Amino acid sequence: MTSVHVLSKTGKPLMPTIRFGRVRRLLKSGKAVIVKHEPFTIQLMYDTPEAVQPVEVCVDAGYAHIGMSVKSEKREYESAQYDLIPDEKKHHDECRSYRRTRRNRLRYRAPRFNNRFVPDGWFAPSIRNKFECHLRIIEKIVETTPVTRITIETAQFDTQLLDAIEKGLPVPEGTDYQHGERYGIETLREAVFMRDKHICQVCEKGMADGRILRVHHALFWKGRHADRLSELMTVCTKCHTAANHQPGGKLWGLKPKHAGNYAGAAFMNIVRKKLYFTLLEKYPEVEVRSTDGAATKCARRDLGLDKSHANDAYSMGKFHPTERAETEYYQKRRRNNRVLEKFYDAKYIDNRDGSTKSGKDLSCGRTNRSIPRNNPKSLRVFRGKKVKAGKRAVRKCRYSIQPGTLILVNDKKRVATGVHANGKCVQVQTKGTEQRDYSTSKCKILSYPSGWKRIC
Repeated sequence: MTSVHVLSKTGKPLMPTIRFGRVRRLLKSGKAVIVKHEPFTIQLMYDTPEAVQPVEVCVDAGYAHIGMSVKSEKREYESAQYDLIPDEKKHHDECRSYRRTRRNRLRYRAPRFNNRFVPDGWFAPSIRNKFECHLRIIEKIVETTPVTRITIETAQFDTQLLDAIEKGLPVPEGTDYQHGERYGIETLREAVFMRDKHICQVCEKGMADGRILRVHHALFWKGRHADRLSELMTVCTKCHTAANHQPGGKLWGLKPKHAGNYAGAAFMNIVRKKLYFTLLEKYPEVEVRSTDGAATKCARRDLGLDKSHANDAYSMGKFHPTERAETEYYQKRRRNNRVLEKFYDAKYIDNRDGSTKSGKDLSCGRTNRSIPRNNPKSLRVFRGKKVKAGKRAVRKCRYSIQPGTLILVNDKKRVATGVHANGKCVQVQTKGTEQRDYSTSKCKILSYPSGWKRIC
C-alpha cells in the first residue's frame, strides 16, 4: 500500500494521503471508517473542506500487462503493473467443449440458424475479459480519487510491417499491402497447399502417393488457433491423428518458420477506439486523452527511465513529479470454476508393459467417420484389466466458500483451498503445503478473494 484514498463525509473523493500514522489514529478514534480494501479507502465521519488538486490517471494498455500511474503535480500516489490471465482462451475452450457435449445428450431439436447474429460492439469472450479489466482498473481509481484527466495509450499496429520485419523482407509500400501472400488465391486452404506444394510437412508424401491432405494448426499446442497463413501447414490424414496431437506425438512441438505472435497488436487494433470512446461516455466531466507508443517512448527516454509498464504509464500525461511511489505488481486471479461437468477417463492395464493408462491413451485412433474402429493403428487390443471405471462429475450447485475465501476457524484466520463432500467439508491451508479439513458449519466467512492477487 503506497497511499490511502480518502472520501469526505458526503462520499466525495479527496486527495490521497501517505500519512499512515494519522490514518490509524482516525480509525482508532472512530473519526473514519474503512469502506474499501482495494484500493485501501477510508471515509471521514466529520465535515472537512473539499479542496482538491488536479490528479491524472495514466494507463499503459496492453494484451498481457497493464501499467497504471496515479499522480498529481507534486507526487505520484499509485504505481502498479497488472498481469492478466495468460490462458484465458483455454478455459473458454474447455467450457465450450463441455457445453457442446452436454447439449448433444439432450433430446433432438431441429437446427435453428436464423437466430445467429453478432450484435454491434461484440468482442470474443477472451478479448472482452481483457477489455473489461482495463475499465475496472480505471473505475476503482476514479471512484476514490478526484481525477481530472485520464490518459491512455491506444496505439495502432501495422501487422504486415511487423511480419515483414520478422521475415527480413523489404518494408511494404503501396500495393504491397494488397498483394499479400494470398493475392490471386481464392481460399486459405488452397493457399496453404500451394505454399507447401501439396506435400505433407511431416512424412513428406503427397497426393501422388495416395495421401489425403488436411490443413493443420501448427501452434495449437501453444494455445494459438489463428487462421494466419504462417501458422498453418499441410498434413496428411495418416499423420493428422489424435495420438500425434498429444505430447510426444509428431505434431506436438512443431514450430513453423516466421510465425510471429501478433495477438497483442491485434488486441490493441480491436479495442483501442472502443476503450477511448467508452471512457469519454462514462466520464463526461473528466478530460480523456489518448497517446501512442512513440510519444511514450520518447518521454520515457527524456526522463531517463528503464523500460517497464509502470514507467511507461508514469511517462505519459502532463505531470512528472519527482516523488515517485513504489511499484506494486498484481496477478489476475481466477476466482470461479465455471466448468459444470467433468469427465474422468477409465484406467486400463497396458498388456505390452503392464503400466496403467487411460482409455484415451489406448483408443482406436479415429479422427473422422471414414476411419473404421478396427483400423491397423487401433490400440484397443492392448487394453487389459480395467483398473478404474470412468465417470462424469456434474456440479449441481455453487458453494458459498470458494478457493481463496478468507474464513475463521477455531478463532484463527485461514484461506480455503476448496470444498468437497457435497459442501460438508472445507479444505484449508495450514503450514506450507499442508492442508486440513474442517466442517463447514464451524467456519465463518470473513471475506471473498479479490480478482487481483498482489505478488510483490
